[in-house]
Parts: sequence; structure tokens; C-alpha cells
Amino acid sequence: MTVSPMAFNTSAPARIGAGADTVTLVEGATFCLSDCRGDVVAGRAHGLFFRDARVVSRWELRVDGQSPEPLSVQLSAAFGAQFVVRRAPRAGHVDSTLLLVRERLVGDGLRETISVENLDREPTVVVLELHVEADFADLFSVKEGRAARGGAEVAAVDGELMLLEWGDRIRGLRVTASGDPVVAAGRLTWRIVVPAGQRWHTEILAEPTWANKTVRTRFRRGENVESSAPARKLEAWRDTATTVEAGHRVLTEVLRQTESDLGALLMHDETGQGRSFVAAGAPWFMTLFGRDSLLTAWMALPLDVGLSIGTLQQLAAVQGRRVDPITEEEPGRIMHEIRRGPASTDAVGGAIYYGSVDATVLFVMLLAESWRWGADPSAVSALLPAADAALSWAQRYGDRDGDGFIEYQRATDRGLINQGWKDSFDGINDAAGRTGEPPIALCEVQGYHYAALLARAELAEEFDDTTRAVQLRDQAQALRDQFLETFWLPQHGWYAVALDGHKNPIDALTSNAAHCLWTGIATDEHAATLVERLATDQMDSGFGLRTLATTMGAYNPMSYHNGAVWPHDTAIAVAGLLRYQHVPGAQVLAQRLASGLLDAADAFGTRLPELYCGFPRSQFRAPVPYPTSCSPQAWSCAAPVLLLRSFLGLDPHAPHRQVAVSPHLPDAWGRVTLSDLRLGNASVDLEAEGDTVKIHRMPDDWQLLSSAG
Repeated sequence: MTVSPMAFNTSAPARIGAGADTVTLVEGATFCLSDCRGDVVAGRAHGLFFRDARVVSRWELRVDGQSPEPLSVQLSAAFGAQFVVRRAPRAGHVDSTLLLVRERLVGDGLRETISVENLDREPTVVVLELHVEADFADLFSVKEGRAARGGAEVAAVDGELMLLEWGDRIRGLRVTASGDPVVAAGRLTWRIVVPAGQRWHTEILAEPTWANKTVRTRFRRGENVESSAPARKLEAWRDTATTVEAGHRVLTEVLRQTESDLGALLMHDETGQGRSFVAAGAPWFMTLFGRDSLLTAWMALPLDVGLSIGTLQQLAAVQGRRVDPITEEEPGRIMHEIRRGPASTDAVGGAIYYGSVDATVLFVMLLAESWRWGADPSAVSALLPAADAALSWAQRYGDRDGDGFIEYQRATDRGLINQGWKDSFDGINDAAGRTGEPPIALCEVQGYHYAALLARAELAEEFDDTTRAVQLRDQAQALRDQFLETFWLPQHGWYAVALDGHKNPIDALTSNAAHCLWTGIATDEHAATLVERLATDQMDSGFGLRTLATTMGAYNPMSYHNGAVWPHDTAIAVAGLLRYQHVPGAQVLAQRLASGLLDAADAFGTRLPELYCGFPRSQFRAPVPYPTSCSPQAWSCAAPVLLLRSFLGLDPHAPHRQVAVSPHLPDAWGRVTLSDLRLGNASVDLEAEGDTVKIHRMPDDWQLLSSAG
């Protein structure tokens, strides 16, 4: 996950994620954070968020003047939950006879149904109060604990509760409810009598307003959840996605969770052109991110190639056109993140911030990979100018000093100090723990650039530009030769994580080096030594690969980028190891890392969070949560799919009507089947176990290329 420039000025950061008591519901660009009662508690990092602003800052239920007692939270989907609570027992009583169920659904607003059931033998009088406030605070002001209380005027208009933002009045909130509540400023009150053994309920809608127009919640009043727009969207995603089944319980459940979470994070462009992409993650990154969305789409290719094309098209639409030091926009550059909150200009200089060093070359890599997986050739062809602009950026702006390597250095003091995937301010440091001095050239980014050049060469050859293909391959080989000579540290046995501003190697042992296996820029000789270093308990935590070795000066198992474990990072390492599976120890380490990752997923209830602490498994039997980790988070959700693809050795080439499969599945996985794997106009069903594979359905004019037994 990436961090906004504002996120470094923290005071009391929110504790969100696995291990916290916060319940997160998400659907598209809307999400809600509450406690286990269902309350959005004033003064905490709770709220209903829409378009990067908090449109509900308080949503607290009182039963006879008291907070209800929590019993259970039942999650029905990523966008829905039931909060089961009871009225606090009356004085002198141990038990309560009044049960309340708050069913909450989130999607472009919020719909909540409160059911009250009287389990007593006589009628009971109940007073329900729902306290509602809105501060319309910017997302990151909330995340960092800087959001001020208040900020909105409240009015009861014709029985409806209206909350309007001060200032330009762009944002607002409309709250309506059934059951004839008494509506006052900031409060809805129901005084009811519930007969013995009977139920009473009310339905409440909280709908944002934007420029004086109400944004209708995607759950209509009285509508069945299964027929709602979010449920239909999720079902359509499931119908499109490949069906995967495995003999391994945890793998099966994790992949099922992946499908559900990616469906919930799925977003569509607002221009009506039907582009689909995934938001980076809940709760703080419910927007398009360059790096995150590209890597997630890559990992999710076995589920749906359409996701990658939608992501590429959306990013191409906002590709850099001019030089702007405030937003770090440059011609051909792929943006880092889009923000639409009230403080976006203060945070990133505008709605779009471009401070990412790797998204631009990842764009080119994904375009060619999508083509191989069956993307519409006309859509790929239409994106070739964007790919060429991206490679031009790499040469003209990325390689700022002409030494052949892509470097970064922020243009102003507003920008991200580090602009690779480890983008925290202290994310890049040497073996002694000293932070690197910019401009910084990251090892993995050179690998991405190498792979991007080869990817564009393949597309050039396919689209009848063989001269360009030869030039690009020559350029890629020259970059590889220079990289191997400059970045390899023979005295250590790993690649330098980066070169600093003086072209000195930054010599820490990090997980970044494993990305060099994934892109294929490493030699077999280097890979063999690197595998030995990655296989030690300095890097392998037992629950995945650490971002930084325990012997490095900056190591801290509770550090965001200097010792924690990131599932997507480990999955990329596994993919890299299996690319070099002929190297001694690579396959064994890949299986061990994958096993640790699945054990972690099991411990987290089958949903892998953004990251978790890097303590050794020998110290704690379960992975220790990282307190502000996002969950669900896109590339963590997609990481198990990359594991599956890598162990299957699945490498289709739809334009050539070929499917290459070379499985080396862990024994514990049992039989794995993929049904309705859609590759262009073709559908394939395959089954694999161990190192054997069977194709049950494939067009007659397609060819299976397999090294399986």
C-alpha cells in the first residue's frame, strides 16, 4: 500500500485493520468504519466516507438513553453486516429480554434497518435515539487524527434530517427514516411499544448530496439485499471470473475471500465508458492508485483479463501531459493516486498526484501481459501510444542524469520522499540503517523497466514493427548488463536495494531484490546466491518474507517497510523464485513462503491484510497484526491468485492459441481445478495435482504446452 504525503504528519493515527475493534464495510468508493455495536463514535476515526470525505462523523444508537451491549457482528458481504446487540439489563437483573439487530448496507450511502424484538412475556416500552453528525472532513484528516469536531449545520426539514457543509456547500447529507421518528437537530427519536414476542423495525437512509443533488444509495428502501445493485455487481463479477477449486481448505477459502473482496473493491469510471478497476484498499485508499491497481490487475489476470484493460484505460486517460512540479506530473508519466477530498489540493497539489517512479513502466508490462491473456487486440492497439509515451518518460524524465537507470527525487517539499512501493520516508536505507540520499535508483524499478522494454518489443513484433522490436530488445539487454554490473554486491550475495544520489550502492538486504527474480533481470548465478540469502530466518519470518533482514540496522518487525511482511511482496517473491525454479533451493523456498502466507491468511480469518508484523514464527504462534493495516486491500487480496498461477506455471498466449502449464503444486494443495478460464474468445478447463495436468476443455485449434508429468 502507498501512503499520501499528508500521512507523514501524524498525531494520533487511527487503529484500523486486523486486531482492532473496528468493523469495515466497503463498496466501490464508499466505506464505513464503526465499532462492534455498529456505532460511528464521535471523536474517533469512524465514519461513513464518500468521495474521500467523511459524510457521517457520528451515528450512535441509544436504547433508553444507554449504549446497547454488543453480542455479535455477522458479516454478510464486504458491503453488509448485522450488528447484534441487546438492551443493557435493568438494575438488579443479569439478563435482558430486548434484542436489537442493526442490518447495515453500504454503497453510495448507507441503509440501516433496526429491528427490535421483545423476548419478554409482556409488552415493553422502548425509546430509541439515533444521534447523527457530519463534519465532511477530508479522509486523511480523519486518518491522522486531525479532524475537528463539528463543521456542519444541521436542520430538520419536513421530517428529514439535513446536514450541510459550511463554506461552498458542495457536500451534504440527507437522512430519512420510517417509523415516524421525532426529528430534531442531530437526532432521530422513536418512542415505541413492542408487544410480547413481537418485532418492530425502522429503516434509515443516509444519502450524500453533491452540488445540491442527492446521491442515491445503491440500496433502495425495502429492497431485498440479493437484488440490490452492489449484490448484482458482485454476482456479475463472479459470473465473469474464473472458478477455482482446490483440495486445500485454506487455499479454497482464501481464494473465495479474494473473489468477494476484489468484487467489493471493484470500481467503475464515472464517464459511462464502462471501465472497471479496483480501488487500492479499505479504509484509506478507496480510489485508483497507479502502482497498486496495476499490480492487482496483473495478479488477478487468471480471474478476469477485463480488469487489467479497464485499469490501463483509466490510467491512460489521466496520463501526464505537461510538467507540473506541484503534482509531479510529467509527459507520459502514470499517476500515483487520485483524490477528491476537501483537502486534496493541500495534500497532493490537486486531485491527481503523479509521484510514483514505478507505475509508468508497470503500465507497459501489464499491457503486454493482458494481450497474452486474451485482451481485445483493438483495445491493446489503442493503448500503444500510451505505452510509448510511458517509455519516453522513462528515458527523458525517469533517467534524469542519463546514466541508464530510472531515479526519483521529489520536485517539491510536498511530494513523497520515496516513490517506489516502499514509499514511507524511511523506507530506503543501507545496512547500517542510514536513509538514502536522492536521487535514488531502486533495483526493482530497473527490473520493471527491463521487463517493460521486452514487453513493448513483443507487442511491436506482433503489430508489424520488427525494427522497433529489435531496438527495444537491444536496449533491454544493455540495461540488464549495466544493472548486473552495478547493482550486484558480490561481497554480500544480493542486489543493492538502490543507488543513492552519488551512485553509491545502498547495501541493505531487502525483499526488493526478489522482485528482480520476478522480472527476469537476474542471472542464474546471482539467483542461486540470492535464494540462499532469502531462505535464511533473517528474511523468512515463517509467515512470509520480511521487507528487511533482521541483521540490518533499520530492522524493526513493527516497521511499515523495514521489517513487516506484505503478502503481495511475498507473492511476487514466490513468482520470482518459481521463474528460477531450476536454481537449487528456489522451489523449496517458494513452497515454504507460500505455506507461511496461507497460514497467516488462516489466522486472519482467510482475508490477508495489507501487512502484518515481521516477528519470527518461533516467537509468536500467529502473525501479529499491524495496527493501521488496510483490510480488505487489493494487492493482498490478489496475492493468493498469483501464488496459484505461479505454482501452476500457467502462461497462456491467447493470440497464438497456446496454453503453457508446468505445475509444481505443493502436495498439501491436492487437486486444483480452474473452470471457465477465459482467454480471449476461448474458454479452458484444467485440472492439476503435483506435477501433472489435465485439460478437460479447450478449443480444437489451441495447443497445450506442458512440461508436466
